Amino acid sequence: MEKLSIVLLNFNGRNHLETFLPSVVEYSQPHSIYVVDNGSSDNSVQFVKEHFPTVKLICFDQNYGFCEGYNKALPLIESEYTVLLNTDVEVSSNWTAPLLKLAETDKEIKAIQPKILDYKNKTRFEYAGAAGGFLDLMGYPFCRGRIFETLEEDQNQYPDSRSIFWASGSCLFIHRNTYLELGGLDSDFFAHMEEIDLCWRIWNSGGRVVYCPDSTIFHLGGGTLNKSKPKKTYLNFRNGLSLIIKNESALALLWKLPLRILLDWSALLKFSLQSGPQHGIAILHAHLSTLVNLPKTWKKRIKAPSPGKNIPYYKGFIAWQYFVKGKKTFDQL
Repeated sequence: MEKLSIVLLNFNGRNHLETFLPSVVEYSQPHSIYVVDNGSSDNSVQFVKEHFPTVKLICFDQNYGFCEGYNKALPLIESEYTVLLNTDVEVSSNWTAPLLKLAETDKEIKAIQPKILDYKNKTRFEYAGAAGGFLDLMGYPFCRGRIFETLEEDQNQYPDSRSIFWASGSCLFIHRNTYLELGGLDSDFFAHMEEIDLCWRIWNSGGRVVYCPDSTIFHLGGGTLNKSKPKKTYLNFRNGLSLIIKNESALALLWKLPLRILLDWSALLKFSLQSGPQHGIAILHAHLSTLVNLPKTWKKRIKAPSPGKNIPYYKGFIAWQYFVKGKKTFDQL
C-alpha cells in the first residue's frame, strides 16, 4: 500500500487544472496523484490525459457533488494517508514531507492542515483555513490568521505545530481509514462546514487534528457560492445548527441549541437590513429545514468526547471579542 495519495475532485474545472495542476505534479512526487472527475463536460478528462499522463483518473458519469464525490472515490484508492486538495490550489516545493513526518509522530493524529496563504496575495493568510480553524463556545468558526473579514499578513506569528479544532477542506491531509470509518464528508451539508463536521467527529472518536506550519500551499478560493447569495446564508445557518446537533454533548445541547437559535434570530434582523429581506427569509428557511430534518441529523451522532479529552475549544464568544472588544487577531484573544 502506498503511504500517500493526492486527490483532486473536478467538475468542469479545466481552467483550474491548467493553472494549478502543474505545481501539484511537479512538487508531489513520488506520491500518486488522482483527478476524480464528476461527469465534466468541458474536456477536463481529455486535457489531463494529454498533458499529465502520470496523473491517475477516476471518472464518474454524473456530478455527485463535493462530499459524495470524495466519498465514492476514496474507497477506490489504496494509500495510508490521502490529501483532499482543491483544484484551485498551488502547492510549494516539498509540501508533503512535513505533513507525513508530523503524522508519523503521533498515531492519534488523524488530520492535518498546512499553512494556507492567499494565491492572489501570497503574504496574506487565506480566508478558508489560514493557520488552522477553531470554533467558539456557540459553534461559530474562525481561524488563526482570519477572524470574520480580517485577514492577517503572514509574519510567521503562528510558527508552532499545535492542535486545531478543524482543518480546511481546501487541503485536508487525513488518515484514509479514519475517513472511511467515520463515513467521510456528510453529503447532506452540500457545501460549507462539511470539513468542520468531519474534524469534530475525529475529535469525538479519539483522534486529533493538527496544524503544520512547515508545509505551505496557496489557495485561490472564492467559495462555492458568493456571499451575496441567499443560498449561502441558508447553508451557513442550517449547517451551523447541524454541526452542534450532530457533535455536541447532549448536556451542552440543552442550553447551547436554544441560545444559538436566539442568536440566529438576532442575526436575522441584521442580515435583512444589511443584505436584504431575502437573507432573513433564508435564515428562517434554515431553521425550518433543521427542524424537519432533526430526527435524521440526530441519528448521525456518535459518542460524546471521552472524559478529559483535550479538544481545543475556544471558550469564549468570538463575535463579542471582535465587534465589542475590538480584538481582530487570534493572538489578541
